[in-house]
Amino acid sequence: MNLSVRIFLGYFVLVGFAIWFVMRTFSAELVPGMRQSLEEVLVDTANLLAELVAEEVDQRRLQSGHFADAMASFAERRIDARIWFLRKRDPNLIVYITDAKGIVLYDSRGRDVGKDYSQWNDVLLTLRGKYGARTTREDEKDDFSSVMYVAAPIYRHDELIGVVTVGKPSVTVQPFVESATRNIKEKGVLMILAALAVGIIITYWLSMSIRKLTAYARAVRDGERPSVPRLREKELAQLADAMDAMRRELEGKDYVENYLHILTHEMKSPLAAIRGTAELLDEEMPLADRQRFIANIRSEANRLHQVVEQLLQLAVVEKQQGLSNPESVDVTAMIEELCEARQWRAEQDGIRFELDLRQGVRLVAERFLLRQALGNLIDNAIDFSPRGGTIRFADRVHEGVWSLSITDQGPGVPEYALDRVFERFYSLPRPATDARSSGLGLSFVREVAQVHGGEVQLANAPRQGAVATLSLPIKPKNDPV
Repeated sequence: MNLSVRIFLGYFVLVGFAIWFVMRTFSAELVPGMRQSLEEVLVDTANLLAELVAEEVDQRRLQSGHFADAMASFAERRIDARIWFLRKRDPNLIVYITDAKGIVLYDSRGRDVGKDYSQWNDVLLTLRGKYGARTTREDEKDDFSSVMYVAAPIYRHDELIGVVTVGKPSVTVQPFVESATRNIKEKGVLMILAALAVGIIITYWLSMSIRKLTAYARAVRDGERPSVPRLREKELAQLADAMDAMRRELEGKDYVENYLHILTHEMKSPLAAIRGTAELLDEEMPLADRQRFIANIRSEANRLHQVVEQLLQLAVVEKQQGLSNPESVDVTAMIEELCEARQWRAEQDGIRFELDLRQGVRLVAERFLLRQALGNLIDNAIDFSPRGGTIRFADRVHEGVWSLSITDQGPGVPEYALDRVFERFYSLPRPATDARSSGLGLSFVREVAQVHGGEVQLANAPRQGAVATLSLPIKPKNDPV
């Protein structure tokens, strides 16, 4: 199970349990809360009726008095009240009155007059001077038949003369309980769905930063030059910086060791040639031979100088993580200038340039590096072109990427060398002279392409020669220019 799923499940279980607990607690308190509210209303009603019937109870004319007439009219009254979603049409208040001994004097239902209610809690507790109330089922098998009764004492001249009890069927509040329960469940489902959505967003947010770090580590492993990911989480941002610092430290050590080995290897042959030639110059020899040996020393010295210069250039660009001095460059004009500067060399071998370039193409690039890279590609094409050959330049722009292809008519690249042409110090013999270059030109081009966020490829042309393709984004990512 990956980290994203663990984060999501942990969050969802925690939030889901909290929502379930709140819903369960609220549902458990809902019914008692509504009954308490109902009881509070019945208390007020009972005490109000106790004041209204006190005189008639004292005079023993309760059955024929105004109270009985009013209750009869109340029972026949039709109500048209809309209480939220419930329409109330019939009264359902139960009232009975007992004397000081608990004998029923009046019953709004007309069935228990004369019965002894002194053992019912509502009457019993009230006659003892306490708060009297009870809840009793009308049908023992029916949970919804319970009725809540609340009693109040009837006083006349500070003497307890009876008890009035007001009852309300619990079923009257059941629709409200069911509606509230249904609403709680619906809101709970919505809360769970909202928590699910928030959990997905939070998980994606956190895992996205982790994925950026993973992509960065893989790019470093693959030898690319990724920029340090920008992360909003402070801890992850510190981790990214630490990873970048570690990468630079490790690369620095490997870099120095590798370059010392390469430089030593490449300098051995020229130095050995210079040393051997210098020893020969100590001997007497014809002037022509001496001049030939001196020219050989000069040639090997130039070769050493070229290797050192190109190594320094390559070292600089290999250490770059991005563009140091980006600017808008007219790449078409740059290619035309480079071709014009090399025209004299091409004409010596009868080589001509054929340019099929879009006008006005501008790239956000580092001018010096781009110029050097394009110059190396052109020089390479000239070196491998036959006398009287043509070097064709063509470019195109597609989805924000500019691509330049340089095609020569030379012998092409041997199959065994296709995978190695961009290695440092790997060079193929020139067709005309069998001479080899320093082997750093194409390596430099590759590094420049990577610094700009692009790539370079060298392949054989379909018919004859080789084609070098340089692809660069018109505007590198995260570049402010």
